[in-house]
Amino acid sequence: MKKKTNFMDIAVIGLALFAMFFGAGNLIFPPYLGTNAGSEWFLGFMCFFVADVGLALVAILSMIKSGDISIQGVTRKLGPTPSAIINTLIVLCIGPFLAIPRTAATTFEMGVMPIFPAINSWVFGAIFFGLVLLFTVRPSGVVDVIGKYLTPVLVACLLAMIVLGILNPIGDISSVAKFDTVKEGILSGYQTMDVLASIVFVIIIISAAKDKGYTETRDTMNVVIKSSIFAAVALFVIYGGLAFLGATTSAGGFESYNQTGLVVAITQSLIGNYGVLVLAIIVFFACLTTAIGLVSSCASYFEELTKGKVSYTKVVLATVAFSYIVSNFGISAIISIASPVLSLLYPVVLVMIVLNFFSNKIKNNNIYVFAAMFALIASGAEVLNGFGFPLEFIHHLPLGSFQCGWVVPAIIGGLIGKCIPASEGSFSFSRDDEDPDAA
Repeated sequence: MKKKTNFMDIAVIGLALFAMFFGAGNLIFPPYLGTNAGSEWFLGFMCFFVADVGLALVAILSMIKSGDISIQGVTRKLGPTPSAIINTLIVLCIGPFLAIPRTAATTFEMGVMPIFPAINSWVFGAIFFGLVLLFTVRPSGVVDVIGKYLTPVLVACLLAMIVLGILNPIGDISSVAKFDTVKEGILSGYQTMDVLASIVFVIIIISAAKDKGYTETRDTMNVVIKSSIFAAVALFVIYGGLAFLGATTSAGGFESYNQTGLVVAITQSLIGNYGVLVLAIIVFFACLTTAIGLVSSCASYFEELTKGKVSYTKVVLATVAFSYIVSNFGISAIISIASPVLSLLYPVVLVMIVLNFFSNKIKNNNIYVFAAMFALIASGAEVLNGFGFPLEFIHHLPLGSFQCGWVVPAIIGGLIGKCIPASEGSFSFSRDDEDPDAA
């Protein structure tokens, strides 16, 4: 039976999606972008927003349109083994390699160091991940309560801070940008890893929609799309406000701060020490719940991937232990490590997301394979060039100056794939992997 879309349902699901995308870790990027972009802060913010929220929404809509709502939905057309490899890399990035350690490092640098500078990161990490382990292995309703109430409180505090920053700016906005604003905006958007996370998040929000009675496919998709737009608007307001606050520090006096230190300094300038304490408490619980959700998702994925040969509990233990070690590298180091990894992985995922929009039109899976392959080669060349290899040609490709030099190679790869007939040859797939519409 068709159910009429209720705005309250849209708002509730939209806020849940907002909380999943936002987290406490992501708030460190817009202010840092703003302080370095100066008067170009809005341009940098828009590049960040498109590379983060915009592409995440495209990923969600792509999966909905293709009708394959699973973690394999984006990469299935590459075949079983390549799909498993890409999905595993995605889970590792939003899991123990990058995102989970970042939650602990963010909490330590934003919440602990400003108030308890004598506490060692290893000691704090042991406490943080001890709690993550406790709640992940033995789930508790306490976690749901924390996530339900603390995210709105965090948002309310940030909105109040943004309003204060607009009414009483910290300082003048510099007329000179300190870096390539477009490039850094895009890279900062990549760093949030929301595009990768959206592949998992869409499954959760579709389940939430069905729980609210939207069981018909058309109704489910309708409420999910509207909820996604609701979340995007909320993220636009918060991220845009944070970027502006960062821009008001661009005239000088804040150069010594890294991403987390800048947020603390802005909070202290606008609200005082009490505000820093409140921010520390909220960030701690927000990051804790994010880490718990990521560890649980990671463990569930690998348990399913190994068909139960590696138990959920064992994966949890391994994930927590590895994340604990990486978290002690610090935010700046984790971001530096993440940059080349994400620059290599994102183009392949984005190519598959875009092609999934046309899955009912594409009859030859070689198009997916070659487009992804050429995008990977181009992005790999760009990463290697960043490490000193003489591959300057990548910057002379169309869109190369925008960190998108892989786009044209991906298109060429897709055209080559189209010219290669789908067969039982080296680039074909089993019948189970073919698009059911590709008769």
